[in-house]
Parts: sequence; C-alpha cells; structure tokens
Amino acid sequence: MPEMSGAEERTPPATAFPADEEEQDSDGVYLSVVAQKGRIGLSYYDSKDYVLYYMPDTTDSNLQLLRRVVEEVSPQVIITSAKQDHSMVQFIKSLGSNPDYKPEVVVYPNSDFGLEVGKQRLLAANLPFLPPTITEKEKIPYLSSCFSFDSILMVRAVGALLKCLDKRRVGVELEDSSVGIPILQFRVCSLNDMVYMDKDTFSVLQIFKSELHPSVYKLQSGEKEGLSLFGILNRCKSTFGSKLLRKWFLQPTRDLTVLQRRKEVVQFFTSPRNSDSFKVLQGCLRNVRSIPTLLHRMALSHTKVNDWQCLYKTVYSAVCIRDTVRSLPQSIKLFQEISTDFADDLFYIASLISKVVDFETSLAENRFTIKPNVDPAVDEKKRRMMGLPDFLTEVARTELENLDSRIPSCCVIYIPLIGFLLSIPRLPSMVQKEDFEIDGLDFMFLSGVRLHYRSEKTRGLDDLLGDLHCDIRDLETSVMTQLQNVVLQRSGSLYKVLSLSAELDCLMAMALASQEYGYTSPTLTPHSSVIRLAESRHPLLELCCPVFVSNKLLSSETEGKVKVLTGPNSSGKSIYLKQVGLIVFMALIGSDVPAKEAEIGLVDGIFTRMQSRESVSVGLSTFMIDLNQMSYAVKESTGNSLVLIDEFGKGTNTVDGLSLLASCTSSWLLKPADQCPHVLLATNFHSLLQLDLLPSSPLLSLLTFETAVDGDELVFLYQLKEGVSQFCYAANIAKLAGVPTELVQRAVEVSELYRAGKTIKRVGHSASDQQNDKYHAMVEKFLNLPLEDSSLDLTTYMREEVLPFSKYES
Repeated sequence: MPEMSGAEERTPPATAFPADEEEQDSDGVYLSVVAQKGRIGLSYYDSKDYVLYYMPDTTDSNLQLLRRVVEEVSPQVIITSAKQDHSMVQFIKSLGSNPDYKPEVVVYPNSDFGLEVGKQRLLAANLPFLPPTITEKEKIPYLSSCFSFDSILMVRAVGALLKCLDKRRVGVELEDSSVGIPILQFRVCSLNDMVYMDKDTFSVLQIFKSELHPSVYKLQSGEKEGLSLFGILNRCKSTFGSKLLRKWFLQPTRDLTVLQRRKEVVQFFTSPRNSDSFKVLQGCLRNVRSIPTLLHRMALSHTKVNDWQCLYKTVYSAVCIRDTVRSLPQSIKLFQEISTDFADDLFYIASLISKVVDFETSLAENRFTIKPNVDPAVDEKKRRMMGLPDFLTEVARTELENLDSRIPSCCVIYIPLIGFLLSIPRLPSMVQKEDFEIDGLDFMFLSGVRLHYRSEKTRGLDDLLGDLHCDIRDLETSVMTQLQNVVLQRSGSLYKVLSLSAELDCLMAMALASQEYGYTSPTLTPHSSVIRLAESRHPLLELCCPVFVSNKLLSSETEGKVKVLTGPNSSGKSIYLKQVGLIVFMALIGSDVPAKEAEIGLVDGIFTRMQSRESVSVGLSTFMIDLNQMSYAVKESTGNSLVLIDEFGKGTNTVDGLSLLASCTSSWLLKPADQCPHVLLATNFHSLLQLDLLPSSPLLSLLTFETAVDGDELVFLYQLKEGVSQFCYAANIAKLAGVPTELVQRAVEVSELYRAGKTIKRVGHSASDQQNDKYHAMVEKFLNLPLEDSSLDLTTYMREEVLPFSKYES
C-alpha cells in the first residue's frame, strides 16, 4: 500500500526510547523535527559550540531533505512527536534498521510541540549575548529578526528541543538548576549543496509574490501568483510539476551534477528544431494526473469512474512520453531515465484497463462497468437482463388469464433488491386496504395508481433468475478489485512516472520561458569565484517597461569583489542589485538567464539587506533588523557568497549609520581575496568615499549610473559606469516626485545657507510676542500630558486645545 503523507500515526514504541530516559553523555547534536502534511520544520542544537540551528518550514513529502540533514549532522538524539505523518513513522523505522547508525529517538506528547509553548520557551531561553536587564517585550523583536515566527512547524520543533535540552541539562550538568541551557548564537541550517536564502531575500527579489485572487468568489481565501520570477517561469502543464518547480525555487542548489542535468534538457528544448517533440510532450503532460491520489483511493476501494478515466489517460500518456523520448538523444540523462524507468508495466496497465473498463457505459450509469468477453458469468447475467422485457411480457399475459376479468391489464416488473412483482392498475372499487386483497396473490405495496403483488410465478422467477442487477454489480466489483490489485502491485512504476514527468514538466516550462524572453544558458564555474554578466537585464522589470537598459557586471578576485554604487535616487541602483540577485538565483535552479553572456560561480548563499521588505516586526525599528541582517551577512558569508546591500544605515543617526556601514564594508575588504564575498553596495552616504572611510584595496570597485542635466531637468540614462557620483540631485528628484516648486526652491536656499554656516531666516511675517507665548504654552501643556493614563482623551484635547490655534496665521 502506498504511503499517505496526510495520515497521522503514532510513532511505534519499538523504535523510540522513553521520553524520560536520561543519557549519560550529553555531548553531541540534538535534532527536533515536526512533519505534517508533506512539510517539515526542524531545529537542532550542537552542544559543542552552543549554537541553535533552525530550518524554516519547507516542503519535503518524502523526507529526502530530512535524510540529508541527518546524514550531514549525525544527531545523537532525535526528538519527535507521538503524533506524526506516516512518512515520519517509516523514517524512524528505517533508522532502527541501520546497524551503523542508531540515534536515540525521544518521543514527546503532541502537546509539547504546541506553537505557543514553543514561543514561550524561546522567550525564556538563556541568551548570554543579550543584556541581563532585557525585558520580554524587548526580546520579542530580536527573536523576530533572527528567524520568522511564520514558520510554525519550525517554532514547534524549537519548543520541544528546548524542553529536551533543559530536562537533560545539556552543557550545564554541574550548574545550579536555575541556570538555563546557553544559546550563544542562532544560525540557519544549510546543507552543503544548498544555497542559503532567508525569507526577506525571496521577498525583496520578488521571487514569489502572492496577491488576492481577482475573482469576487475567491477574495476571502483565494490567492494567486502575482508578478514574480516564479510566475513568469511557471509554464508547467501539471499541478505536480508546479509543486516541484516551487520546491526548486525554495531550495536552490549548488550541486553541479544536478544543475548540468537540468541545463542539458532546457538547452535541448530551446532549440527550434525540437519544437515538434516539445509540443507532443506538452500535450501528454496535460493528461498526467496526481498518481498518489489515485492510488490512495484504490487502496481504500473508493475508486470512482472518473478515477479510472484519469488513470487510463495518465498511463497512456506516460507510454506516449516514453515512446517520444526514446527517439530523442539518450545522452541526456533525463531522457535516458524516462526511456528505462517507464517500464512495460505501464503498457500492460493501459492495455488491461482498455480491455476491461467500458467507459461509455460506466459514465452513463455512474458506476464501474466491464466490457463484454471479460467475465463469462457477467456476460450470461447481462444476456438474461437484456432478454427480460420480452420474457416478462409473455409471463404477464399468462398471469392476466388467471386474474379477475375486471382487471384490464397487468405487467411483470423487476426491482433490484426486491425481485419480480406483478403490477396491476388500481380499480375504482379498491378504496380500503381490505379491497387490495386478491386470492392467490400477496399484496406488497401501492405506488401511485398501481398495486404490486407477489405471485407464485414471480416467486419462481426469483428462484430461477435471482437478483440479476445486484449479482452483476457484485461480479463487476470483484473484477474491479482484481484490476485495482494489479495496478497497486505495479505502483512503483507509476511513482516513477510522477517523479520523472514532474521534472520534465519543470524543465520544459523553463525552456518555454527562455524562448519567449530571449534568455541565455549560463556557464557555471564550480572552482572559480567569479560573476560575469554581459548585457544583463532585470527579468521582471523588462516586462513592464517599453525600453530597458542592459548593464554588465564583472566581480572577481582580480576585478574587485566589493562594488560600491552611488548615484541619485531613482537612477537604477536598487533595480541593478535585484537584477544581479535574480540572475544568480536563476542559474542556481538550472534556468537560463536574461543576459547576452553569463559566467557564474556556484554561490553558496545570497544575503540581502534591502529596504523593500514586506514584513517588519511591530515595535522594532527597521535599523535594528537591518543591523542584525548585516551582521549575519558579515559573519556567515564566504568567498562564494553574494551580498546585496541597499541604503544601509538610513534608519538611525547619520554618523552611526555611516560608521557601521564603513566598518562592515572594511571587514570584507580586509579579508584575503578568496574569502571576500561578492558585495554590491548601493548607498547615498557619499561621505563613505569622500572621507576615505574605506581601506585601499584591489577588491574595491566604485560604480555609478550616468545622468544628464538639461536645464533644470534631470535625465536618467540608467547606464552603469565606473566612478563616483558627485551630486545627489535632491532638488531635481523632489521635482520629479511632484513636490511643489516653491518648496523645492526654499529647500535649496536653506541647504546653501546651512553649508555656508549662515543664519537661516524665517520666511513670511514674524509672529507677535503674544502668539509666541501661546505657542509655547501649548507645547508645554502637551509635554506635560500623562500619556500613560488610559483615561486620557487625546481626541478631545486636540479639538479643544490644539485646533483653536489654527486661527492664528503667521
């Protein structure tokens, strides 16, 4: 029977140790995992360096990702819930059967994995790097900036992990019971061949973009993909193909073998000479349905006629895909696997369904019906059913001769589950129930204006012919059960169809997008830290703008890996940063990229600190989140990472922001060339360069965007060039933003006076001394307001105390 990811089961006690069993040696890794409906959330604690690692919720229906985590981390203890998906139960059983690695499995009640319980344990955790006087209210924003509480399964896993650590006193065995388990750092769990990207990076690069469905009937719960990278690349013809493509997006890889496997298929289908095969395969993929759902219904004997139709179309289409692919180059790995793994079982299943199931009759009767010459017993009973009308007419004539002459006519009818009955019209004299009695007949029931009786002849028909309708259904159900067993025995072949068809669908979708938008296959360099782009474009913005200016990038150890971009607002800095991030990301999922030429090293992480995030924790300043993300990028980025920084330091004091930006950038520039990440830094802090706050280094490269001034009008050319912007053009930008001309002129005047150190005089009539006294009084009264008092009515105060001053004009 196939595994059902949605079904919850109890973890078998034979493979799990009791939750209260104490372990003598507490050193090692403690892994906590929650699996639910095809998704997992996990967290683990390394007692050697006191670091808590976490992985945001991700799709992992077959738990392959969890297996990789266990292989790389080798946890000493695995903590899980007593109520788990069937797939998790099977995973634990497989661990018990491995003689080389048998971790302890600790099973806690499901209540210990509660969401609120997890949050409270996090708030109560011992975080030595925070001030001891920090309050719970102040700790919430910091934890929110470390990882997203939207990952519900991950937070639940963290809660159970902290309980286990506290119970076993990991790392603090000899300390007082009041001393909590120390957590010196929070870090994202990232596998060796996976690329690190946090939730904000997916948001700011607009890789995904959910928006409410435009249909009024789906406004409450319906969402659709908006303008996003996933939206323009998802040309999949099947639902399972779209799901796999989303999984690729959520888990970009730096495994060159996987990327080359994807690239060779995309390159093949982007060639116009392969368009015929492309169309045939797309037509077949449309008919491939959700095989796990079909097999699940078969296992439960809940199969409907539509399910058999879908299965037949799926298997027939799979055979068509195999036959088509066999004519394609077998040097391409995916084509070779489809040709081999789409076994002859598929043709056997398709031909068997075609021979057995009568789809036309099944749809008409809304039940499973078999074709003639499949089962002789069924054929014989159906033959009898077909001859019944004439036979029953003859029986009715015989019965009429034995009835009262007042009865003008009669008929013999067959009712399933009841049998054969004699039906006669109701006479006017038949008023009371006693009038229904007829000698030699047993009254059964009255239906409308006809009376139904059982006679000696109809009893004989019941004995002779039996309940034909039910017998036929029973026999056809038996045939259906045998057919289901044949299909289920070959379910392995069907699951291979789903896996390989989904991969083929994804790669054909990316090939179609590459053809339509004019993308280029990138060159991936595993052992070289270089990003070289020629005439690169933003894949989303070019769809919205009639004219898009392409730009280049060369980031390497010899050409500079830290790029500082200056220039006025709206000149294209942020777009350029996102453009580079998207192109690198596309290369890491196996897609072609929007550039004339592209050479990209296998990036191990994309770190972003950019303004346009969708979510900022309430009560926490934007700069605190920015600083936390910046510090994480400084600590975790390697020589193969890509770091995108936009306007860092704007949320705090100018001197503080500038100082922090200079120190972070300097830390990268002072590293050896092979350890410095690729950094693209856009800033309006011109003092960063004017005051020589950065060390001299061959890794530093200064870039800006070209602009032109035509009279008072500023023209953006969006062309990247080497150099530094000498002007911010704030006044021109303000005019373009729609700020009134008189305000812009006054701002320029004040700015010039401020720079010259001259007195800035007020414009307009000066207020009288009496008015100034009233203004001062109003300010003093406002400053003395008891804002903490819940009974304070600010609306009344504004109406009675502040608004009356509006009658005074300066």
